[in-house]
Amino acid sequence: MIYLKENKFLLGFLSLMFVFNCTERLPKVEAVLITEETPYDTDDPAIWVNKKSPSNSIVFGTDKDETNGGIYAFDLNGKIIRNKSILNLSYPNNVDVGYDFKLNDSTTTDILVFTEREKHQIRLYSIPDMKPLDDGGFKVFEDESDISLKRPMGIAIYRNNFTDQTYVILSRKEGPLEGYLYQYLLVPDSLGISSRLVRKFGAFSGKKEIEAIAVDEDLGYVYYSDEDNCIRKYYANPEKGDKELACFGSNYFKRDIEGIAIAKFNNNSGYLIVSNQQANSFAIFDRKTNNYIKELNLGTTETDGCDVTTENLGNLFPNGLFVAMTDSKTFYFHDLKSLELETN
Repeated sequence: MIYLKENKFLLGFLSLMFVFNCTERLPKVEAVLITEETPYDTDDPAIWVNKKSPSNSIVFGTDKDETNGGIYAFDLNGKIIRNKSILNLSYPNNVDVGYDFKLNDSTTTDILVFTEREKHQIRLYSIPDMKPLDDGGFKVFEDESDISLKRPMGIAIYRNNFTDQTYVILSRKEGPLEGYLYQYLLVPDSLGISSRLVRKFGAFSGKKEIEAIAVDEDLGYVYYSDEDNCIRKYYANPEKGDKELACFGSNYFKRDIEGIAIAKFNNNSGYLIVSNQQANSFAIFDRKTNNYIKELNLGTTETDGCDVTTENLGNLFPNGLFVAMTDSKTFYFHDLKSLELETN
């Protein structure tokens, strides 16, 4: 006879089987719309909220190709905005947006950042005029001698609201068991903008790779997906040190923990929405406690990146917008209300 209370391995196995069987039976939450197709291979979206005209907000999405890759701009009807898209890129992998970046003492702009993997660099553009601010790109992981360790993948912006300093946090295609992520400070001066490495941090299980990164600026945390292991949590502010705060969620994923989106509601409540790639679903965790809430089937397949805003974006998305990549070279747009997340 097997006593389950004394057999933690069996309990864990049965728990996983329960989760995966439930995932297969999840009802599908239909998207409001699916975007136009990109030419090659979509990967990661980022939502830019137009604060002056929310219904004219833009979703930027990466399309991976070594010579003809692009950052495609989509309107809220899912149509490509040609004059806001950036083409002829070398494997643009992940993308993020930031707000109120200080160009100088009197000028700020919203910004778009993305990794250009095969050129071992990141790019920086202003939004919405889409002008480059980086003189062709900032090289990253420059202290590595092995080319395989120089290829950036995931990227997230962190703005310190107390100092007005803006950072980018990067992962890569391959990396060591410690110091997998690099964090750079974006430094504006009279000569333009430069990037300065301020820390190397982040544990890695060694099982697959690290791609997805998301920053909760209000609470001060950075999360990233150690794909075949767990979601890891650290302080985003380098001055608070490099101690790992949590490694959670492993029991709720079939394989490949991928994109992370953070839905922020009142009183710092909200959720982490994380792609369970091989189960074609999303795991939902509480923003404050990181406790597991539920699983959702949003109709996407093999999802890498995702993003979310809780802002009212007008008639199509009055409750906020959730965007996820799918393997048909498109992105799915969901009204956030359809995810049935509590707002308080």
